[in-house]
Amino acid sequence: MSELRTLVILGAGGDLTQRLLLPGMATCLAAGTPARGLAVVGVGQGEDPDFPDVVRGAFGRVLDADRMDLPAVRRTLHSTRWVTADASSPEDLGELLEDVEGPVGLYFALPPSVTVAACEALRELHVRDLLPADVVLVLEKPFGTDLDSARELNALLAGFVPAERVLRVDHFLGQPGVLGFVGLRFANRILEPLWNRDHIERIEIVFDETLGLEGRAGFYDANGAARDMIQSHLLQVMALVMMDPPTRFDGVEIPANTAHVLRATRLWPESAGNPGGLPTVVRGRYTAGEVGGRSLPSYVQEEGVDPGRGTETFAQVVVEVDSWRWSGVPVVLRSGKAIGSPRQEITVVFRRPPHRYEQFPSADPMPTDVVRVGFEDERIALELNAGGPFDSRGMTRTVLSAELPEPGLTAYGSVLRWVFEGERAFTVRGDGAEEGWRILAEIVDAYASGSAPLQDYEAGSPGPV
Repeated sequence: MSELRTLVILGAGGDLTQRLLLPGMATCLAAGTPARGLAVVGVGQGEDPDFPDVVRGAFGRVLDADRMDLPAVRRTLHSTRWVTADASSPEDLGELLEDVEGPVGLYFALPPSVTVAACEALRELHVRDLLPADVVLVLEKPFGTDLDSARELNALLAGFVPAERVLRVDHFLGQPGVLGFVGLRFANRILEPLWNRDHIERIEIVFDETLGLEGRAGFYDANGAARDMIQSHLLQVMALVMMDPPTRFDGVEIPANTAHVLRATRLWPESAGNPGGLPTVVRGRYTAGEVGGRSLPSYVQEEGVDPGRGTETFAQVVVEVDSWRWSGVPVVLRSGKAIGSPRQEITVVFRRPPHRYEQFPSADPMPTDVVRVGFEDERIALELNAGGPFDSRGMTRTVLSAELPEPGLTAYGSVLRWVFEGERAFTVRGDGAEEGWRILAEIVDAYASGSAPLQDYEAGSPGPV
């Protein structure tokens, strides 16, 4: 695909655009992609004459004065404009696409139902032979609202646009630590030979945060922790961590390999017992408390929350990837809000040596080797055993750690760089998006069965487990 000349943001008046998308774009432009800048068109149904100022303000939050003066940044700011249009109208979209320079990318910052309506309008343009041949569609989660709707959306897209021009993106795949983890595994011969059920005891992918609802009741209360975080973000990270080695790092191999991991994923089977004593599914909801010096009200007292929905703010599940490489290895996926001491990391715990070496002092039980990679800070730590029978200290624990340089791009900056360059390696294949909904349905069934009752936990605590 040719480098994009225009990015049209459908639903540009929303929180996603101002809080994440535009700052990410700024870091991408400052890093030199696209080198000539691009035109940015915000689209919404209301009048927004201040959109250029909104873009400039978002850029200014992440760029200093020198980088704001870079030619690509200046050209982009100069070409920014707002168009009032209905994203579900073929006529409105047709006029818009006629009036922009191609190749053009359409970024769907829209709710799922409006996304479907917009795609139906684009299909109508295709039928009329009015859809540009080089248009690129960029769709973020949630991709559909359940398994059936995700399948229907995939079928709709396949009817009017080639697969290589549909980018299903997940900004968690652009997190510095996630990309660092890929390099750590595949660019070194130390880890890859051990990357299987024979050597790894369990994997944990955790994204706990101190934030509460933060005014997002309209979205969050209708979704909850499992739907918001596990169904897409954490499962996609898990698939990247556990995929088989690709023959090529491209937009065919990696999305295919991650989709294969998700296809083999299921909730931890009851017949296998509780790994480490953990229940298969846990859900919770925070009550009033203090986090990081801030007082938070109970979730049910937050403005816009319907207590009757029983929305969870904490979800933890144990899954298994039932494949030749991973069968029998528990994977813990967890995300919680208002957690006092949050973890945001990928943790790989290796099995203990086959002999306990009880002659080692303080080695009962012998700790396991652990690899930890932070999501956002790209902190890498390797925890190892050291010492021995001739060491006066006995068995000791050594931590080798490194803080890697700042990547320069936010997670959304990485996503947009891939969009601008037509790079599909870290995108989600259609069936991969569907599998996330299938796995979520298993979690929701556990909620409905009563096996995972909604537990209260105080804001600022470690959560219900």
